[in-house]
Amino acid sequence: MLRIDYFDDPAAPAPNSLVVATSTVIADMAGRVLLLRRTDSGNWALPGGTMELGESLTQCAVREAREETGLEVEITGLVGTYSDPRHLIAYSDGEVRQQFNICYTAKVIGGELTPSDESTALEFVAPSDFDALPMHATQRLRLRHYAEKRDHPYLG
Repeated sequence: MLRIDYFDDPAAPAPNSLVVATSTVIADMAGRVLLLRRTDSGNWALPGGTMELGESLTQCAVREAREETGLEVEITGLVGTYSDPRHLIAYSDGEVRQQFNICYTAKVIGGELTPSDESTALEFVAPSDFDALPMHATQRLRLRHYAEKRDHPYLG
């Protein structure tokens, strides 16, 4: 299914669903962050996805990291909450989602780096290289907040 992200775009379609999702910053010892190249948009992004009934937010983040990267992770912190109603995601099946995303930090505790059908590549990327990658503005915002090493999570 194809996906188009909109941000503050008057031409964006009206939303027809509200979805809770998580994303996770997984950094290696060198400070590089694990990003995946999405099959649905071609953009680079943090691992993450939609929360399922019966799971907590942190369980969602751990599951999505495992499904999308092959890695087992342990949640270590919170980058922030991202609920800007100007960020809409339109899918080819007609869903237009307003997404509420909770972005965590995590450390790797096991597994083997393995791409899923949701990604064409997985790569640990140095923060200095983020700007060279095609990426939606909302992903850049989360990565910027992480890199700022804030004393408190972003609440937006």
